[in-house]
Amino acid sequence: MAEVIKLTTPLNDDQVKQLHAGDSVLITGIIYTARDAAHKKMVDLLAEGKPLPVDVKGHLIYYVGPSPARPGKPIGSAGPTTSGRMNAYAPKILAVGSKGMIGKGEMNAGVSEALKKNTAVYMVAVGGAAALIAKSIKKSEVVAYEELGAEAIAKLTVEDFPAIVAQDCHGGNIYQEGIATYGIKD
Repeated sequence: MAEVIKLTTPLNDDQVKQLHAGDSVLITGIIYTARDAAHKKMVDLLAEGKPLPVDVKGHLIYYVGPSPARPGKPIGSAGPTTSGRMNAYAPKILAVGSKGMIGKGEMNAGVSEALKKNTAVYMVAVGGAAALIAKSIKKSEVVAYEELGAEAIAKLTVEDFPAIVAQDCHGGNIYQEGIATYGIKD
């Protein structure tokens, strides 16, 4: 069985360079949440030359719209959302220092190029395991765009958050490698 790599955020280039498509990781530290609406707002700010509402340098963005928390819990179910909806935004967020994102599904070639250019990584969390993933989230605090509800930007404190490296800064891509390995055709 492959070794599980433990990561502590914020990440730096050296940590990211050691990650390869297919690696299993456990993340501890701070990650931020953001989905479509929050990404649009952030990219609009960048286009206007304004700062982002949070400092993403070295941090990962988790594509999630969590359910409301039960009493005494920091968050409800917190499974990944489809990452492809952030394809247009991700390169711009990576360019200002984010070290990657977590979601589900393959991201496009533009994102792959941005991962290489910015020494960043795209990871996937297991869809359908939202309640299990939520157990690794120790604290959740909305830090921007509260009006977006579940799509607001939240600062999560995580401990051993499970993910798999899907697309790395070297051009590795588990989706493409799987197709090549198993001869899958459209």
